[in-house]
Amino acid sequence: MDKFEKLVNEIMRECEQDGEPVSREEAEEMAKMEMGEKEVKRYETKEVKKKATTRERKVDEEKGHLLGCIKTLIEELKAENITVKTETELSFLYNGNSYTVKLTKHRPPKN
Repeated sequence: MDKFEKLVNEIMRECEQDGEPVSREEAEEMAKMEMGEKEVKRYETKEVKKKATTRERKVDEEKGHLLGCIKTLIEELKAENITVKTETELSFLYNGNSYTVKLTKHRPPKN
């Protein structure tokens, strides 16, 4: 007797003991399912967290120079509370109003 036959007989015997007898066909189907479950392999992957990369910020000297020239002009206009944020942004008060100049350097167009 092979494994399949033994399993079918065992299923039929267990079901009968439980008071729920099954037919041979039902027991064979249950045995196929049970044998199939044993063959299923589970593949699980471990969650890998990427390390955070720290990049050094590049300072654009050209933008800094241009913003410095703009700052000199604004100082000559008697603006108040002039603050420079890195080489990109300049904030000031002029005639009681608050202003911000943000300098953006665009990438060259693609050809």
